[in-house]
Amino acid sequence: MDSKKSAIAWVEDNLGQLSADHMTIWNYHEPSWREYKSAKWYVERLRAEGFTVEEGSGEMPTAFCAKWSNAGKDGKGGPTIGGYAEYDAIPGRSQAAVPYRKPREGVSKYAAGHTDPHSGLGIGALAGFLAAKHAMEKHGIAGTLVFFGEPAEKMCGSKPVHAAKGYYDGLDAAISFHPHSFQALSNGCFWDTHSAPYWSRIYTFECNEPETWQSQQSAATVAHLHSAARAPGAIDALCLMYTSSKYLKESMLPHTGSWSLNEFIPVAGLAAADNIAPVVSQIQYSLRAPDLEMCEKVFAVLDNNA
Repeated sequence: MDSKKSAIAWVEDNLGQLSADHMTIWNYHEPSWREYKSAKWYVERLRAEGFTVEEGSGEMPTAFCAKWSNAGKDGKGGPTIGGYAEYDAIPGRSQAAVPYRKPREGVSKYAAGHTDPHSGLGIGALAGFLAAKHAMEKHGIAGTLVFFGEPAEKMCGSKPVHAAKGYYDGLDAAISFHPHSFQALSNGCFWDTHSAPYWSRIYTFECNEPETWQSQQSAATVAHLHSAARAPGAIDALCLMYTSSKYLKESMLPHTGSWSLNEFIPVAGLAAADNIAPVVSQIQYSLRAPDLEMCEKVFAVLDNNA
């Protein structure tokens, strides 16, 4: 039996366990940057399979970097191949196995759920690497497998950090896997956005020293904060950023090619509905476009708006 057939045979022999593993991650359904159970499961599984695992790689608590090497028959190092698991779920997408909208039993309707699903992405990629490891051992194939845990993909999260900190340096190749509902051998991606630059940036607005002009409107004899009009704060800045960017979206790029720009608000004031100006707010923009020049033009507009 050749090495490819050995790898395929390993997958076939382990289908039941792989299916159960997928349901484990599916049932964790943890949102971005909070995939603690999922990351721990992968770390323990990879260590049990003989990988050396760095937990919290890149100073990200739910990321990891696992490595395994085989000297091979000739004792040479062989190529270094990278791959990864994603395991974040999307907030508000918890869904029971019924043909109508219903959250899973025991959780809020706003709980996270796997849509693509990243539960299948991660286990599918893991299966490929474990099958490759089995074939490499059986046939004396030299090489190194590097398997990354990539949290918060839905927020363009860990991959830029891993890249910036050198974790991808030294890879000879990297293999990506994504499950989908299309039939085999069909085109499962749209090249303009799926296989193109993915830029993301967080804009932070701070109001450490609120304006004071509106305090003159308070009743002079009432010494209480609630007698004054609240100063504009960080939420106001975020709202202006959001609105101006929406208005200018039509003017960011010409109508050629395909691109998508989406926003997310991770921090909205960190304050109660009192009379104190909110101190901080954040909005994140993520862009998929066919080329880097388009990305630069869009973020130039966003920078000006900020």
